[in-house]
Amino acid sequence: MSINKQLANDLYQIKAVQIKPDRSFTWTSGIKSPIYCDNRLTLSYPDIRNKIADAFVEAVKQLEEQPDCIAGCATAGIPHAAWLAEKLNLPMTYVRSKPKGHGKGNQIEGKVTSGQKVVVIEDLISTGGSAIEAAEALRKEGVEVLAVIAIFTYGLSHANRSFEAHDLALHTLTNFDTLVHHLLEENKINNEEYQSLIEWRNELG
Repeated sequence: MSINKQLANDLYQIKAVQIKPDRSFTWTSGIKSPIYCDNRLTLSYPDIRNKIADAFVEAVKQLEEQPDCIAGCATAGIPHAAWLAEKLNLPMTYVRSKPKGHGKGNQIEGKVTSGQKVVVIEDLISTGGSAIEAAEALRKEGVEVLAVIAIFTYGLSHANRSFEAHDLALHTLTNFDTLVHHLLEENKINNEEYQSLIEWRNELG
């Protein structure tokens, strides 16, 4: 089984990703959804989080240029960035969604310097907004962002367009399509439910 299918299965087994084809999940935005993703649950499963860290290492190795530093998106990307930085023996930083309202008013925690090459780590890509904001904050400091790498993406077309518009490379360890294909193969959903899931994603895109 390929690593992206293994991870999709792992996320489903620990209920980090849950599927309800009747679209009974409600996102914060009010969207009625057949999928809910909470990759924070991976923190509680050492074997899975280590598999994710190893997959991040391989994804970084595939980049044309190698990073000087790993940056995590607050908050869910922080632990995965830390484990990846440890495996690569690289400095690590993290980026808040906005500058602190007190103290030094930092948005970036940790040391970054102009000219550094950085990979941004995120847990989930939906619209891509938080990862893009983190990348832009780093760019303002003169940092070159080589790529954003995330655990899972819904594969929304408008998210992909946003990354392209910001000239940001996006890579993910696994994705919505891999997950629903796997669930169909394992008879966890039927063909009608599979088609409904794909249609929902494409309509939302």
